[in-house]
Amino acid sequence: MAKYLFEFKQLIKIGVPIFGSQLSYTLMGATDTIIAGRASANDLAGLAVGTAFSNTIWFFFTGIIFAVTPIVAQLYGAKKFLEIGQKLREIIWVAAGLGLLMAFIFYNMDIIIELLPIKNSITSVTIGYLKAVSIGWFFVTIFTCLRCYSEGMTFTKPVFYIAFSGMLLNIPLDLIFVYGWFGAPKLGGIGCGIATSIVSFIMMISIFVYINYSKNYKRTEPFSRFTLPSLKTTKEVFKLGLPIGLGIFIELSMFSGAAIILSVLGEIVVASHSVAISIASLFFMVPLAIGLASSTRVGNLIGEKNPYQAKIAATSTILLCISGALLNSIIIISFGSFIVGLYTTEVPVLELAISLILFAAIFQLPDGIQMGALGSLRGYKDTFIPMILLMISYWIFAMPIGYYLTNFGFGTPLGAKGMWFGMIIGLTIFSFLSIFRLKWVVKNQIKKISTNNFSDFAAN
Repeated sequence: MAKYLFEFKQLIKIGVPIFGSQLSYTLMGATDTIIAGRASANDLAGLAVGTAFSNTIWFFFTGIIFAVTPIVAQLYGAKKFLEIGQKLREIIWVAAGLGLLMAFIFYNMDIIIELLPIKNSITSVTIGYLKAVSIGWFFVTIFTCLRCYSEGMTFTKPVFYIAFSGMLLNIPLDLIFVYGWFGAPKLGGIGCGIATSIVSFIMMISIFVYINYSKNYKRTEPFSRFTLPSLKTTKEVFKLGLPIGLGIFIELSMFSGAAIILSVLGEIVVASHSVAISIASLFFMVPLAIGLASSTRVGNLIGEKNPYQAKIAATSTILLCISGALLNSIIIISFGSFIVGLYTTEVPVLELAISLILFAAIFQLPDGIQMGALGSLRGYKDTFIPMILLMISYWIFAMPIGYYLTNFGFGTPLGAKGMWFGMIIGLTIFSFLSIFRLKWVVKNQIKKISTNNFSDFAAN
């Protein structure tokens, strides 16, 4: 029990700043939405289309960069500090390449957007926003690389301080460029893109300077010398990170697909579903932070060649995620009507969203379990099989079942509730599969390290 309590403390210590960072990123997006929405409905719509495109692409690319955390975490546990610095310098080249590719894609997204059946007044804002934010995503990609490097060594507080400061800075910059304050041009939703790029640049420089001068990172000598790109390291990053990126894309596609399936049922159903999803996603940040903390903690312990404690850490992660999910569910059920009321005042939307909030509460448990298992598996550098399990759970089960229940049900179409049944079934399947996968990986890791230790002992 003492070992489990110790791991709970470690996960909370690492995870609380990560939760703060994730909340800061979310609030940045919320600030953009609120300020652009008060400028005009057209600016809000243009921004919404722009973020829908950029976020999907961004989450795929950022998944690749998430490979930095387990790579650094295992090296940090093994006390290979100089190798961490070497890896970071090599991976920054990968991040820069991905960042430039994203910037190029966003800047030229007008080629695709102009083909969509959307009003020109909206697409002009969308195109302007994407061009303005394109360079910002390059800065964010470098920041994410440095952030994962820091978090892999358990230094999560500096990332939180910078992310929180960036969120605060984003507010006045949005006001200046959206509304044209202090002599700046009045750009509407496009101004959010400029604000994001400026904040992203400042955050990138801030974390670079902090890492360079803080004594916490001195042992790794991150910027002590110039290092050329490494094909070996690049392959390692893509081997680990590409499945993470694809996994995030698969998960996002489930939510996007759900919205598309429900879109034929009318705006009230779509709006109610969006409110329920937004609430579920907001509460999901708790298990998300725990899962990301587990990636670091488990990676550190594997690097230390301590597979038994890594097993305890992985189990502790699942238990902590279950506890957090149950607490989230209780809060959602108890205050569901009030929370929904913060999102909408339209009675038809309000009533349907309140009926869906029970599903959002149930949603928390399998979602929390899968995030805990997924985070721990990343700590073991196991990412490919989880991606396959995600594909099976979401594309083969969740989406088809949700579509069938929504439109046909059991003699009577279930509407939006049918889609939620499908998503919950898919998540439940994945939570079981991910737990089985984690148990298999843990068992194999213990066997592998024990065998290596015995071989080393016999050789000596």
